[in-house]
Amino acid sequence: MTRRLCDQVCSLRLALVLCVCIGLGDSGIGARPAWGDTAPTPAAAKPRARDLGVPFEGQPGPHNAITDVPGVEVGHVTLIAGSGPLSVGKGPIRTGVTAILPRGKTARPRSVAAVVCLNGNGELTGSHWVNESGLLESPILLTNTDSVGVVRDAVIAWGNRRFPPSSSLDEAFALPVVAETSDAFLNDIMGQHVKPEHVFRALDDARSGPVREGNVGGGTGMMTSEWKGGIGTSSRVVKLRSGQYVVGVLVQANYGRRGDLRIAGVPIGQEIPERMPEFPPPDKNRRDGSLIVVVGTSAPLLPHQMTRLVRRVAVGLGRLGAVSYNSSGDLFIGFGTAEPTVGATGLQHWPAISNEGIDPLLQATVRATEEAIVNALVAAETMVGADGVTIHALPHDRLREVLRKYGRLTR
Repeated sequence: MTRRLCDQVCSLRLALVLCVCIGLGDSGIGARPAWGDTAPTPAAAKPRARDLGVPFEGQPGPHNAITDVPGVEVGHVTLIAGSGPLSVGKGPIRTGVTAILPRGKTARPRSVAAVVCLNGNGELTGSHWVNESGLLESPILLTNTDSVGVVRDAVIAWGNRRFPPSSSLDEAFALPVVAETSDAFLNDIMGQHVKPEHVFRALDDARSGPVREGNVGGGTGMMTSEWKGGIGTSSRVVKLRSGQYVVGVLVQANYGRRGDLRIAGVPIGQEIPERMPEFPPPDKNRRDGSLIVVVGTSAPLLPHQMTRLVRRVAVGLGRLGAVSYNSSGDLFIGFGTAEPTVGATGLQHWPAISNEGIDPLLQATVRATEEAIVNALVAAETMVGADGVTIHALPHDRLREVLRKYGRLTR
């Protein structure tokens, strides 16, 4: 057994011990193991894309994360257990759930929102009502494809518990928003290991501040451009005549082909063809995965303006060389934290920036999307999953080497 494999096995054993030790506190039903605290890893412990010298445009917020948008909180529960051959219902487990709360846990969310589909081979529950009403009225949860149902049901239970309905007609979280990408290469996805208590914990433990990236939460078992992918985030500060605002983006990245990948305009995928995913014979059917992008902003927008903002996610993907192939589910949702009010006469009042003033916000969305995905790639670590499938991390040294070759390295 190689030293590297030994280290991975030891890490998994330690993870299982931690699972038993930390339990789930008072966040749910029973005490099923969940590995991965929601406490953020100190910034110095793991470099982000900017730390490696990747050039990006625009001014990020203090955490360069979606949580720079005031009131936004993020929580992860990461599930990692077992190794070896796939045994449906037993493992190996490489999955999780991520919660994004637009207005934190103390206020029932009601925010201007919009959903945009770039390619529809995916699921984002509640999307029809978001676009019909122009409002988001629940948290946003990210998980794997086969766990959408249990996560949706758990969000309803959590919402009704935290915000009890005032009448039989008041359903606090009747149409929650849950999005997915498939972690089937690495995870026992058909075993449906995400349980209600994991959802409760992700929601209850969500917080502001730095956000953990890479192999965490819903992004635990994901792959991007045939490198290890997962969760990534970024933000941009925008100054307009009406005030200063933030646009934040969080991605669950599980899409793309190696040869298409470009970073900072450089054909990284073509320059680094080595360390392709390792599948045991016979190779699994490799399809393009999916991408979920969540955009949040403190800027006051109307629903149609939010749609325009969210559409610009696709431009950020284009800068990275993404194509959005036939089998990819590329779904985007955006929300604002400025809430419409109802006056004494029953008229609803929507504060909003003019269409003529929206350009800097569109630009910020493009730039934050681009950086969030690169942050996911940089943060992700090599993972061995079911049947020994191995997805390698993007090597930082080679990334810097190629950027330097093209004169794009900043440090």
